Amino acid sequence: MSETLLIRNGRLLSAADNLDYAPLDILIADGIIRDIGPDLKASNLPEYDAEGDIVSPALIDLHTHIYWGATSLGVNAEHVASRSGTGSFVDAGSAGAGNFLGFREFIAKNSDLRCFAFLNVSFAGIFGFGKSLMVGEGEIDRLLHEESCQQIADENRDLIIGIKVRAGKIAAGENGALAIEIGRRIAEKLDLPLMCHVDAHPPSIQQGLDHLQKGDLLTHCSKPGPNTVVDSHKNAIPELLKAIDRGVLLDIGHGMGGFDFEVCRAMLELGIKPDTISSDIHAQSVDGPAFDQLTALNKLIALGMPVAEAFTACTSNPAKIIGHDELGSLAIGTPADLAVFKWQASPKTFVDAKGQTLDTKRHLVCDRLMVAGRTIGKDGKAVKSES
Repeated sequence: MSETLLIRNGRLLSAADNLDYAPLDILIADGIIRDIGPDLKASNLPEYDAEGDIVSPALIDLHTHIYWGATSLGVNAEHVASRSGTGSFVDAGSAGAGNFLGFREFIAKNSDLRCFAFLNVSFAGIFGFGKSLMVGEGEIDRLLHEESCQQIADENRDLIIGIKVRAGKIAAGENGALAIEIGRRIAEKLDLPLMCHVDAHPPSIQQGLDHLQKGDLLTHCSKPGPNTVVDSHKNAIPELLKAIDRGVLLDIGHGMGGFDFEVCRAMLELGIKPDTISSDIHAQSVDGPAFDQLTALNKLIALGMPVAEAFTACTSNPAKIIGHDELGSLAIGTPADLAVFKWQASPKTFVDAKGQTLDTKRHLVCDRLMVAGRTIGKDGKAVKSES
């Protein structure tokens, strides 16, 4: 059952609504946002004092691996939701056409969180990645079955919001370019975005970028070299600038090996900011260095990205990509998916994929997460309410 709650005195931050103002109150009832304004009049309602806090749409993590128990990389989204303020999780290709229905039935259907997915172009999805074994799903070209991928994606558009390709030597052997080409065709036929991961050569990052079109995403956009988007002089490679001009979007996708402070800092100094900040949490990164989406957001803020822009990259921008603008908004009448973040004034050292450190004097912590007007507890489940 959804709650009735009046959140008072917060800094309401929502780019989708041109909203960045404090103090404001926000009234939640029947699972939706009922009213917003200064000093709202209400009596006999539960109240939450958010003075000095940021109240934003619940974060939307565009790159995760939450097919827990069915794939070797999968983690349980419920374990990280409340601590990170993440209300929506988008699985980035854990499932392929051959096992997507399990994701629907056993993950999305049973969660109090919102779950979506990019469908892997490989029929088997990510089936052989672990600490002791790494078999790329793109290595076997027979698994790159275009018709099956297209059919399952088309039949499950309520959950499947795009196509995922993991290219590069590690994930696809010599088939990386082929996998991207197939993924590109499927995405075009279905009018869906393509999310592309490029690890080690082949293909080169330049070749990978050349395949991407408006609305597609380059994930791990600040990955360390070799095969990265900045050259040895910290200048952006020409193919990156051309891709941005075409409307290709940049996604952080932190993960175990996908985020380098120096690469990201160089990009920010060039005025190139990520469109989306995602965690790429999976079994090998959820205990560090990625941890969760809020950790990634904090790292970008520590690197100099303005707070409001960092939140936009975690809320309204991914909401547009998944086709659910209402989840990235605090507008009256939208679902009450929101989070309250507090500044913790204590030193913290962040670590990137290369082990480089970044010190900061303050960072954000999540104090409350709500999805559809229900508070999400530490166990990732909606807290029972009598209201």
